[in-house]
Amino acid sequence: MIDLRASDNTEGNEWLRAAARQLPKERVVLDESARVLTNEQDVIGYASWGSNDGEHKQRVLGFGWLPGAIMTEYVSTNARTFKVPPKEWTLGTWGDLASWFGGSPQTLTADYIHEGATGASGHVWEPFLEYTPRPNLLLPAYYQGRTLAESYYLSIPGLSWQNVVVGDPLCSLGKP
Repeated sequence: MIDLRASDNTEGNEWLRAAARQLPKERVVLDESARVLTNEQDVIGYASWGSNDGEHKQRVLGFGWLPGAIMTEYVSTNARTFKVPPKEWTLGTWGDLASWFGGSPQTLTADYIHEGATGASGHVWEPFLEYTPRPNLLLPAYYQGRTLAESYYLSIPGLSWQNVVVGDPLCSLGKP
């Protein structure tokens, strides 16, 4: 699942499109519309803008994750906490402090793990787009049989930054 932010010609969308081109067409859902992918089944990889897509309003996307599934998104503070928020909490805005949880209104990496993803990346604070994991490196490397640790390592352009990776480092899909 690769979910672009509509009407956006930034480098981030180009990395998402490049990831889709490098994976088997029959295995990729590339959404370039304004809608946000939800309730998809058999998800093995997911990359998006997360709550930085103005249309992304749901905290949990309702995916059916396959064993070994990984995700990444371009979000500044999604790994800020692994505490479970109150059930009624949903994504908010920077201007509304009442909508924040754990110091931010943005999506949570932990929600993807709780929903069933095996591996996930996130950020404790602003990594800037240029230091987020590159889906055009992450997803193809993982598909080609590299481990979770190797795939994320290859995709993060600057170590010792704001990145967090969660998951079994030796997990892999095996050779395609």
